[in-house]
Amino acid sequence: MALMSSLPPTFLCSQRHAAGTRPGVHRGHAGSRRGSLQSFQSSSSSSPSTSQGTSAYEPRSTYAVSSYQTLVRDACQAIVTALNDNYTRIDVDFPALNNSDGYTGGSDNYIDNNAQYALATARLLEDARGLKTHVVLPDLTEMARAEKMLKSALELTSGASLGCLEKGYWLNTAMLSLSGGGKMDRLVEEEEAAAKRADVFIITNVTAVELPAVRKYVEEVCGDRPVILYNTELDTLRADLGLGPFFPPKSMHYEFLTQFLTVFYIRPRDYSKSTSVAPFLVNYSGAIFREYPGPWQAMIKQDNGELACVAERPERYALQELKEALLEVMGLNTEEAGSTMAFLRRGYKRMTWWEEESDEEASGVWRT
Repeated sequence: MALMSSLPPTFLCSQRHAAGTRPGVHRGHAGSRRGSLQSFQSSSSSSPSTSQGTSAYEPRSTYAVSSYQTLVRDACQAIVTALNDNYTRIDVDFPALNNSDGYTGGSDNYIDNNAQYALATARLLEDARGLKTHVVLPDLTEMARAEKMLKSALELTSGASLGCLEKGYWLNTAMLSLSGGGKMDRLVEEEEAAAKRADVFIITNVTAVELPAVRKYVEEVCGDRPVILYNTELDTLRADLGLGPFFPPKSMHYEFLTQFLTVFYIRPRDYSKSTSVAPFLVNYSGAIFREYPGPWQAMIKQDNGELACVAERPERYALQELKEALLEVMGLNTEEAGSTMAFLRRGYKRMTWWEEESDEEASGVWRT
């Protein structure tokens, strides 16, 4: 069963602005798998505006991705707004690959794309605020690989530099030493000098087991300077915490990750529900969306690929809450509240451990 190309306006958050899409909402279909750094850097109009104040912001009623260039620009605008509001711990998360989930795909493509997006964001931050940005990767090996892949782009971006979390792994030392002379020593010296000059840090491509290194780097190197966790898929990393001796404990979320304000977030999800009448199976899709300083929004994906807001609130949505909001707007939430069928469909536990409120959280900013 296909969704209607447009939903009744009474169901949409766009009730506030019936005239249609506001300026700045980009229409179109998802772009190419990988954004072009040349297109990011060649357009002077791509610089985010710093004039958008929190009080003047009006939430989007619809959102459509025309390209990854659009995503990076919109994410950077949200970053700039948060920096203007004096936030120093920032999170950005959107699908790095052009697929329906966003949390699956080839690891090499994922890593390469994120490095390019981070560098493009560094260029936009330089244009918007004159900031020097240090893009931080997990280790020396990945840093050297990124330096080679992005050499031309780095030469054109005076305000960007590459760094890494870990420099002491023996494998990194052996590999880089074998590549010739004092290359490792040069990389380490240049990285440390660039980190001292940086105004803001972008950390990307880390895994759950590297979160202790992220925390150490933020506390010992970055200090009070702004830190952006960029497409690290924090939801997935949180789910891995406490799973055994090889993963960090759940306190990593409570004590550290809760300090990061999510300023730009798109989490797409695909669902289906069986019905007792034709067509018997309904497939539908949506996403949790957030663009700071706007609220958290539950959005449904329409036939034209555009996301349309169906609900919004100041606090983060849990994934199950997104599903319930979509079922409600589609008229598929037919089970009687408290009934056995409603229990069987929803289950006993409707939130993951990290989505549940806890007194152990050092900060509640990640929910806002």
